[in-house]
Amino acid sequence: MARGGARAVSGPPPDPRSLRSTKSMDKGGWRTLPAEGRQAAAPEWPLTSPADREADLWEELWAKPQAVAWADMGQELEVALFVRTLAEAERPDARVDVKKMVRSYLDSLGLSVAGMNRNRWKIAPALEEAEPGGQAATVEAPRRPSARDRFKVVPSGEGA
Repeated sequence: MARGGARAVSGPPPDPRSLRSTKSMDKGGWRTLPAEGRQAAAPEWPLTSPADREADLWEELWAKPQAVAWADMGQELEVALFVRTLAEAERPDARVDVKKMVRSYLDSLGLSVAGMNRNRWKIAPALEEAEPGGQAATVEAPRRPSARDRFKVVPSGEGA
């Protein structure tokens, strides 16, 4: 058993809204993935011929926002191995170790919340339907109150 020292997944998960994370955006900070997902066609299947279920999963996964990052990093083989393992894990007689591998793939490919945090990925806010002027409106996240918001302006010369 390992002793002492930091672990890859120790401590609280990273928070994209933290001051430290926003300052480090240019130094390997958080990557924002498009909410509409990857628009290009799925890459060619890299393994031996896929089963019908594998082909369906392959198309679905390459339309997700995370697929933009996978394409940039050339992770076609990793995604294909995940698809094959997931199809095997879906069977009623699937072994427990295969199901554990699926969970590991979910995290490493950023398909789980923990995996998104570990990869420092976030998904951009979805665009609402286009407004009458042809412009698409974005959904804004609620503003967090700051310490400055609690200050009260007092006019000079009063209160003495």
